[in-house]
Amino acid sequence: MNLRTAALRQELARRPLLCDGATGTQLHLLGLAPGACGELWCLEQPERVQQVHRHYLGAGADLLTTNSFGGTSYVLAGHGAGARVREINAAAARLARAVAGDRAWVLGDIGPYGGMLEPLGEGLPDEVNAAFREQAAALLEGGADGILIETMSDPAEAALAVQAAKAAGAGLVIATYAFQQASSGFATMMGNTAAECVAAVLAAGADVVGANCGTEVSLADYEKLTAELVAAAGSTPVIVQPNAGSPQLVNGQIHYATTPADFAAAGARFLAAGARLVGGCCGSTPEHIAALAARLKR
Repeated sequence: MNLRTAALRQELARRPLLCDGATGTQLHLLGLAPGACGELWCLEQPERVQQVHRHYLGAGADLLTTNSFGGTSYVLAGHGAGARVREINAAAARLARAVAGDRAWVLGDIGPYGGMLEPLGEGLPDEVNAAFREQAAALLEGGADGILIETMSDPAEAALAVQAAKAAGAGLVIATYAFQQASSGFATMMGNTAAECVAAVLAAGADVVGANCGTEVSLADYEKLTAELVAAAGSTPVIVQPNAGSPQLVNGQIHYATTPADFAAAGARFLAAGARLVGGCCGSTPEHIAALAARLKR
């Protein structure tokens, strides 16, 4: 574990930490075409990627997330870049690291590999694990202080990613799931409860657990979900990064209606429910994070 990672763990034990917000929607505002590979911008448009990081740092984020959500060989192969995993992910981490300096920490972002594991799909656990390890190693090489595994639906896949990140040398691994409403509370798309999801990644070695994104899950729902996660996590820190409300189609454009003030008020309630890290996912902006930062300083 390097000194920055050790300092991050110490600071997390001392106070709640603020993550940044959405990356993809910010890149789209800067010209990324719908359906294009945002990760390639780490090589082709690095100044625009860093512009997003600078905005979140200026908003008060303690943690900057790399532009590498779809950075496994599986996802990049769909854009003709499957052989560029190391190059893209190391660049993603270097860009965030250069902006963060000594003012923030960098989380290397890893999203789902894009398929389903056997027996429901064709994904072979050993091969998926290897893909996650390849990505995590490149992110750490580029200067990431920890690994963020997010938007997971299958606890088995999430556990593979955690194990891979640990094997690659990550001193801090965060694992989060996307939840939706279920008859008995909240569950992933695969039908797994919050308790089952937390147990799977804790057994794999996760240092922080929680939720991000979510389908038709309101900020009030996230408050209830936070309580479920905290109860399941025990002494393990919990992270909550909701969308800025449910997406709505307005004049052909995706719109998120939650105001920065309402987002910040909800974030304070997540912390009161026991979360230790808060931030934003889809639709959240530097303005949302700035409002939350101001709330945290009160």
